[in-house]
Amino acid sequence: MTENKPGAAAALTYDPEKDDAPRVVAAGRGRLAEIIERLARENNVPVYRDERLALTLTGLGAGRQIPPELFQAVAEVIAWVYETEKKAGK
Repeated sequence: MTENKPGAAAALTYDPEKDDAPRVVAAGRGRLAEIIERLARENNVPVYRDERLALTLTGLGAGRQIPPELFQAVAEVIAWVYETEKKAGK
């Protein structure tokens, strides 16, 4: 794996008005991780890199809500996304 290519990637969705917790909507390793990241970038979705968290989320699989033990880590990602979007004027 190079610095530019992810070994694992996961895409999350979260609507606090509808969801009890964030949900994994896509997850994969290797080539699939590269595709997930490329699609995110092409669609102006912020990309947060944390290989360890991505590996954990890929283990959950797509469609699963994150478990309580990952709330803190994912909350930090969500806060980063909100801050990134705020800086970008979104």
